[in-house]
Amino acid sequence: MFKVIANTQLSPNVWRLDVMAPRIAKIRKAGQFVIVCKGEGSERVPLTIANADPKEGWITLVIQAVGKSTRELVETQVGEFIRDISGPLGKPTELAEPGSKAICVGGGVGTGVVHPIAQALHARGVKVVSVIGGRSKQWVFFEPELKKCGEVVVCTDDGSYGRKGFVTDAVKDQLEAGGISTVYAVGPVPMMRAISNLTKQYGVHTIVSLNPVMVDGTGMCGGCRVNVGGETKFACVDGPEFDAHQVDFETLMDRLGIYKTQEKEKLEEPRCHCQHQTPQQS
Repeated sequence: MFKVIANTQLSPNVWRLDVMAPRIAKIRKAGQFVIVCKGEGSERVPLTIANADPKEGWITLVIQAVGKSTRELVETQVGEFIRDISGPLGKPTELAEPGSKAICVGGGVGTGVVHPIAQALHARGVKVVSVIGGRSKQWVFFEPELKKCGEVVVCTDDGSYGRKGFVTDAVKDQLEAGGISTVYAVGPVPMMRAISNLTKQYGVHTIVSLNPVMVDGTGMCGGCRVNVGGETKFACVDGPEFDAHQVDFETLMDRLGIYKTQEKEKLEEPRCHCQHQTPQQS
């Protein structure tokens, strides 16, 4: 059992849960994730470890509430418990060399995922510029945390806060200025694909964290398979981070689209309370 010690709403549909998990907090590394199960019979939900304190023993989970399982998680109150948290899973982030300069790009809930990467880079002596985006000011979060790691550029679609426009525009300005060794991008697949296409023009090494449907987190189910460099990889054990310029984004988007189409069809049918939620709903 894992006790929730803080529950904070970050944006209209994103929450931060701080949970006591001492053993995970001690050994987790940037880029790794956990599989969370709220209670007996609940769906298994993969979540990146957005922060951790090995001394106090807590980890931070950033959760976007989009379905039954994730809504149940964000409704967990301080003092209540989560039944199972398994991890850390996945490979740690490939970190840029000390003394170099890197850009960390976060779109939407991806800002929480890119935060531990920025932390690790900063601790390693890498100069970090974080570029984060949201629809409007209320959708922007983790800015204070990222400022502890270096410069932060905020972009909003409507210009209500920071710079008006997309994160790709701000990243292009940074690339034009030169001196960037590595770009890390986490967010919606179209955003990561756009960043990858942009950085490829400048010959800058780029790493993305992929988000295919994941069930067991150990490579057994094969649900999280992705095409990287012409080979099939499993995001849970071979990733979740990969060389962006080797990722087949078209296939990834097609596979995610299949689940969305299936879910739309299910929503149009009569539903009973016992019907299982699909992974995409979490």
